[in-house]
Amino acid sequence: MSGPDAKAAGALRTIGEVAAATGLPQHVLRYWETRFPQLRPLTRAGNRRYYRPEDVALVERIDGLLNRDGYTVKGVQKLLASEGKRAAPAPAVVAHDGASLRAVRTMLQRALDEDGA
Repeated sequence: MSGPDAKAAGALRTIGEVAAATGLPQHVLRYWETRFPQLRPLTRAGNRRYYRPEDVALVERIDGLLNRDGYTVKGVQKLLASEGKRAAPAPAVVAHDGASLRAVRTMLQRALDEDGA
C-alpha cells in the first residue's frame, strides 16, 4: 500500500484490508478461521478482527495451497497440522566448560578432515 493511508509493515490489518489485499471475500476469511486453528486474528470489541503480519502470510499461504496448488481444505489442514507438530520448542541453553566445547570442535574437525580426504 502507498499513499497517505499506508500502514507500516508490522501494523495490524482489518479483515477488509486483508480481503482487498488478497482478493478474497471476507466471508472466505471468516470461514477459514473456523477450519484452520492456526489462523487466529486478534478480536476486539464488536468481534472486530485484526490480522497480524503472520496471519496475513498464513492467509496467503492457505490461498496458494487451495487455489493454485490444488489442495483440498482437509489436505491443507493435515499439512499445517503436521508442520505444527514438527516445530519443536527451542532447546534449553546448557552451560558447558571450555574443555568439552574444544573436544566437540576437535571431533567435528576430524570428521571434516576425513570426509575431505
